[in-house]
Amino acid sequence: MKRKLAWLLLAAAVFAADRAVKLWALTLPDAGLVLIPGILQLRHTENTGIAFSLLSGIPWLPAVLSIVVLAAAFWFLRKKQLATWPMTGLMLMLGGALGNLADRLLFGTVTDMIELLFVRFAVFNVADACLTVGCAVVIVSLLFRPKDWN
Repeated sequence: MKRKLAWLLLAAAVFAADRAVKLWALTLPDAGLVLIPGILQLRHTENTGIAFSLLSGIPWLPAVLSIVVLAAAFWFLRKKQLATWPMTGLMLMLGGALGNLADRLLFGTVTDMIELLFVRFAVFNVADACLTVGCAVVIVSLLFRPKDWN
């Protein structure tokens, strides 16, 4: 029971950090805030779709897809006892998915603010970063430690 609580606390911490940064992003100047010249800037934007603004013409679909994926993941994992790496990746993904879902349900858009200046790339948020890192951890775990998934 303590182990499951620790995993849920990781997901909750990701969710809380994402919410806090998104609220703070609302106060950014319109021109943005350069943190590292030529490399990193914070600039408030809104995304009505999913990654790279996909599905932005259908505002309710990303929320429905998020709910379906979260429900399916919960059903699949509800009785599994996974090792540390898979659970870490999954909890990072859970916290990130819940952070973006909260935005979609409350506001109809997802707040993004992290902009890489050295490459042409989508503006993203803390939840997106945690989803990406969580996916990478899960993939590496599946490839190099498949026994952790039993």
